[in-house]
Amino acid sequence: MDTRLAEIHQWLREDLKLVNYQLEPASADASFRRYFRLSIEGNTLIIMDAPPEKEDCSPFIDITQRLIRSQINSPEVKAYSPDKGFLLLTDLGKILYLDKLTEANADALYTDAIDALIRMQTQADTSRLPDYDAALLDQEMGLFRDWLLIKHLRLTPPDWLDDVFTFLRHAALEQPRVFVHRDYHSRNLTWLPKNSPGILDFQDAVVGPVTYDLVSLLRDCYICWPDDRVLGWIDYYLRQANASGLLVKTSRADLKRWFDLMGIQRHLKASGIFARLWHRDGKCGYLKDIPRTLNYILAASQHYPELKELEHYLIRQVIPVINNKERAS
Repeated sequence: MDTRLAEIHQWLREDLKLVNYQLEPASADASFRRYFRLSIEGNTLIIMDAPPEKEDCSPFIDITQRLIRSQINSPEVKAYSPDKGFLLLTDLGKILYLDKLTEANADALYTDAIDALIRMQTQADTSRLPDYDAALLDQEMGLFRDWLLIKHLRLTPPDWLDDVFTFLRHAALEQPRVFVHRDYHSRNLTWLPKNSPGILDFQDAVVGPVTYDLVSLLRDCYICWPDDRVLGWIDYYLRQANASGLLVKTSRADLKRWFDLMGIQRHLKASGIFARLWHRDGKCGYLKDIPRTLNYILAASQHYPELKELEHYLIRQVIPVINNKERAS
């Protein structure tokens, strides 16, 4: 029996005094949260179910208020039960970027997403947000070592891996600091006829490197684009950042270097998370995304002498083991 769902109905009927509504699953994510779509009187709203013993809703409420004040299209909180962990939110639509993107419309959709990103980076309040500091960067890269290499692939991490982490950490910390969404990608953006995109899943926002969200968007763990298109979108981002006063002294070469190295850091983290979601949480659906994350790391590392050992290690040990596991499954 789904006791949480029964409690949601009780909350809607007794606390919010709603009747004659319909409820259907909307989505779930990689955390313990799940979402329902509420239909009532011709309108729809979203219910977030976040068990309070496992999820803290206060960061979500704080960040969505910051984004709304900055004219960012994020959900508005209509009702909240802190004891139960239920939120009633405005509905930003059913159409994810991941489902909408095509060769024909990608330029328009990514332009909208980059414009929203620039607004977020230049206008969103960053006061009292956690810092994307050295400890957090190292903790994230450690997920690659602990969960992908050791737990998933049963490989012994090489001695030089800490040197790679140090190099990537320094590259991240030298960047200008801005509001960072941390999961700004095609599964957390919705397409809307007006004021698109809608922006979701921002509760882990921090102050951190300027390229982090750009990498999340353009080197997406769930969809891959040719390099020439990605470079065109990076150039558009730089023009808009220059115009906004964000990166007026940053060269294209510097931005591309930051972008590449930030991408490697992010995809090391992502590959570890995908392995952890299987081994710790029993969610196997993300395993299929590991090869794409590793291919991003491999492609970017080829351009940096400091990462030659990482490149060779992926080619000779990691990717062959991944391929063998896929053939065996």
